[in-house]
Amino acid sequence: MPHSQSKIVIGGTIAIDHVKTPEAEAQNLLGGSAAYAALAASFFSRPVDLIGIIGHDFPQEHLDMLEGRGITLHGVERSENESFTWSGEYHANMNERTTHRVGLNVLESWQVKVPAASAASPIVVLANMSPDNQLEMLEQCGVQADSSTPRFVIADTMDLWINIANERLHQVLPHLDLFVLNEGEARDLAGTSNLVKAGRLLLEKGPRNVVVKLGEFGAMLFSKRGAASEEFDIFRCSAYPLESVADPTGAGDTFLGGMAGYLAAQSHPPYDTQALRQAIIHGSMLASFACEAFSTRRMETLGADELEARIQDFRSATHW
Repeated sequence: MPHSQSKIVIGGTIAIDHVKTPEAEAQNLLGGSAAYAALAASFFSRPVDLIGIIGHDFPQEHLDMLEGRGITLHGVERSENESFTWSGEYHANMNERTTHRVGLNVLESWQVKVPAASAASPIVVLANMSPDNQLEMLEQCGVQADSSTPRFVIADTMDLWINIANERLHQVLPHLDLFVLNEGEARDLAGTSNLVKAGRLLLEKGPRNVVVKLGEFGAMLFSKRGAASEEFDIFRCSAYPLESVADPTGAGDTFLGGMAGYLAAQSHPPYDTQALRQAIIHGSMLASFACEAFSTRRMETLGADELEARIQDFRSATHW
């Protein structure tokens, strides 16, 4: 069925999560990097084209919810095998967790397939997936080819890929306008414990901008001042202070998708550092809501007025 041209296409994992915290436990939750990111992006820009794969056991209610939020599923492949699953338990401080089981299942031999209707989207988001899958998506979206259409490419990664697919990850980096990773990953990939030095070293690997996620302490943006310049700018954003955290699963993916959706709502790329700073703030505020309930449940009930009120509260708390 035809649909209006999306400004954003997001590829990555779509999962079934089982999560336990010190206070509660829930089964058959919506999970996966691309699912969280797509839902977050839909707060600012619709439609959002989702690329991924699910198995025969994937709950229909999750698909219905995503479609109801303006997320197109024509790029979601259906398999007769079982869906990708993750089971984990958070400890008392909610910053540390233990993974009990990972069922790769449909992901074991998955190859990205981007529909033609999605391939030309101005914003391409490579949510957390293997660098091989990220390279497949880049190629199918024509990012590696010369094009007169401006594109903006955002990618996330994780420590697993840094450890087992480092060379392929380095092939992804030069194609990125924005590279997102957490502080531990930034230190590992850059080979330094100093985050400012890590930001500079990561920029030298090819991305035009790098965001280092600091969890409950916010995020840092490193941006090149020019294509030939060795100098860079730094922006530091705090996180919204929460009195309690119900489930932090997917907060980083929500942050990623929120940034992408905010940018898609502004204009066509390229984007300057001021736009990126605003994107970080809006993505961070969405991520704070994601932590307030299991999975995407809080995001599913979140209204635009609540989000705007939190942004205003954050502006008041950080103004000086």
